[in-house]
Amino acid sequence: MPMTITEKIIAAHAGRDAVAPGDFVYARVDMALGNDITAPIAIRELAEAGIDRVWDRERIALVPDHFTPNKDIASAEQAKTLREFARAHSLSHYWEVGRCGIEHALLPEQGVVGPGDLIIGADSHTCTYGALGAFSTGVGSTDLAAVMATGDVWLRVPESMRFVFTGERPRWITGKDLILHTIGQIGVSGALYRAMEFTGPVIEALPMDDRLTMCNMAIEAGAKNGIVPPDDVTRAYVEGRLEREPVYYASDSGAAYAETHEWDVSDLEPVVACPNLPSNTRPASDLSDVRLDQVVIGSCTNGRTSDLEVAAKILDGRQVADGLRCLIFPATPAVQKEALRRGWMETFLEAGAVLSPPTCGPCLGGHMGVLAEGEVALATTNRNFTGRMGHPKSQVYLASPAVAAASAVTGRITHPDEVAG
Repeated sequence: MPMTITEKIIAAHAGRDAVAPGDFVYARVDMALGNDITAPIAIRELAEAGIDRVWDRERIALVPDHFTPNKDIASAEQAKTLREFARAHSLSHYWEVGRCGIEHALLPEQGVVGPGDLIIGADSHTCTYGALGAFSTGVGSTDLAAVMATGDVWLRVPESMRFVFTGERPRWITGKDLILHTIGQIGVSGALYRAMEFTGPVIEALPMDDRLTMCNMAIEAGAKNGIVPPDDVTRAYVEGRLEREPVYYASDSGAAYAETHEWDVSDLEPVVACPNLPSNTRPASDLSDVRLDQVVIGSCTNGRTSDLEVAAKILDGRQVADGLRCLIFPATPAVQKEALRRGWMETFLEAGAVLSPPTCGPCLGGHMGVLAEGEVALATTNRNFTGRMGHPKSQVYLASPAVAAASAVTGRITHPDEVAG
């Protein structure tokens, strides 16, 4: 029976020759992830169940990234819970502040997740790792606890949707623009409990950072997972990085898809998601009258080296607009060090931006960039729901690093061509 790449990975981890959409399976997990918000609940569940040993200390990753460096006593206690649990169980994959980055940038970078894996995480953006050719999805904290104890996850096999991108990708168009365009076309429930498989010549030419961005935001269309079939770009990324041998899967010819969408992106303009949904999209050039109080460049969506490179090129020799706060968040210490080595940190500081250590920070209205009533922000993050970045009467627009950096210079939403030419 022909299967999609998502179905093949699930079948292999369920010990079956084949699975079909709607099947319920128990599947073996390659990596389980928790952060400083979700993992303490799972740890408490394990303790209440009397379970004093995890299934595999090398297959559990704990990443305190949401409220770190700790913003208050409560967040310090959350991080302490992770720290003590990691020490007690000698977990191989635990990173403390100074070494810790944003989980969904850190795990691929460190080679903890890779092609062919089945990964669960108690965070909705765990779907990021599908960019590597893995099945990766978010679960609740109690589900995480069960996996930490047994190594198995119970799930329903999703239907797959195929998204084919053709044409010539224009200047400034990135993975962020492609995924915002997609969500704008199908809506925030358009892929509900389905696999979003991204294919076509545009995707094949897309760097890994952009693929990670696209899969990161699959959940914003309601998807169970996002996935990119592995290719030479994937192999180059994981070579010398991955902790274990990769397994490469591909969809079969004749595999069944619930829907197929095909778009020629040759004329696509930089895309902006307006409040208060990622699907409320418009071209950046249509929004030049939107004044901004804050610009945020970073997050698990767009805080990688290539993202900061684009921002640095646009901000180089320019100044952040008067009255605007520009906050820049490298996603990991490695990204931060590379930015320092290349001189981008000095570029950002001379432009008048504020530099942060790696943290989720303002993305979820956590700290280091919370919005007040009536304030308007443009961010390279993944969600712009009401109150997402602070006060319920604030507003958040979503865009690529290029649009964000250009907008930081002008103080309003701006097409990069207006600043960078």
